[in-house]
Amino acid sequence: MPETMTDAPAPGETVDLRAAFDGAGIGEVLAGLERDLVGLRPVKARIREIAALLLVERVRQGCGLATEAPTLHMSFTGNPGTGKTTVALRMASILKALGFVRQGQLVSVTRDDLVGQYIGHTAPKTKEILKKAIGGVLFIDEAYYLYRPDNERDYGQEAIEILLQVMENQREDLVVILAGYADRMEDFFTLNPGFRSRIAHHIDFPDYADDELLAISESMLARQHYRLSPEAGAVMARYIARRRAQPYFANARSIRNALDRARLRQANRLMAAPQPIPKAALTIIEPADLLASRVFAAPAADGSD
Repeated sequence: MPETMTDAPAPGETVDLRAAFDGAGIGEVLAGLERDLVGLRPVKARIREIAALLLVERVRQGCGLATEAPTLHMSFTGNPGTGKTTVALRMASILKALGFVRQGQLVSVTRDDLVGQYIGHTAPKTKEILKKAIGGVLFIDEAYYLYRPDNERDYGQEAIEILLQVMENQREDLVVILAGYADRMEDFFTLNPGFRSRIAHHIDFPDYADDELLAISESMLARQHYRLSPEAGAVMARYIARRRAQPYFANARSIRNALDRARLRQANRLMAAPQPIPKAALTIIEPADLLASRVFAAPAADGSD
């Protein structure tokens, strides 16, 4: 967004921000974020704030007021399964709707997509990913793995240097979102101050509460035309409480995995039943489909279902 300058608005001149908001279509994106994502109150509030900033910047540009491209690179911190990738996708839609990126695609990568295995391999890999991401959002999950100071033969630093250059020089048409555990990201920024200075928005994603995870499980099932029976709903609530206390719990990701296995057990239970079966049975998860989980037996050493 080029810098512009004009005289101050004349007294009495008005702008209709609500009309601009409605015309940009970002209300639909924000409404979808509110509707489709359970919980995440502080995250949703920050996304609305950023959307408001971008809208005002666009209106200011339309009025000929002094503007320059805002720094929009972000850091999403939190445990796995807290919706970081989903929110990044919605953020890309907002940025496109308001003209801060041209295309609005989300390119999601990890270290392996950027860092090569030998000399001369990293630069072309990183540049190819950036070529795909220009005009949209580059989402780097577990970004702290880019930097491995204990390995002097590691090529992650080369990828970091390329990323930093592009984040600065092409910030008018590329937004980079770094994501990962909060403590590891803090260490990463300490060791790589160039990233910290280019990040404008730090957003922390809280873990879901038990009731939110139960609502998420019901929503996941509903999207596939399943539902929990009342008794299975009570069992699912118990499952969530137990699974959260085990190792490697990953919020909504762990719930999705548990439901996939419950559907597998449901299918085998139905195949073993006398035929034919009521059509409604195809859509109902019963307590037995959940109680067979190892979560209800002795705690699994690896925290698996």
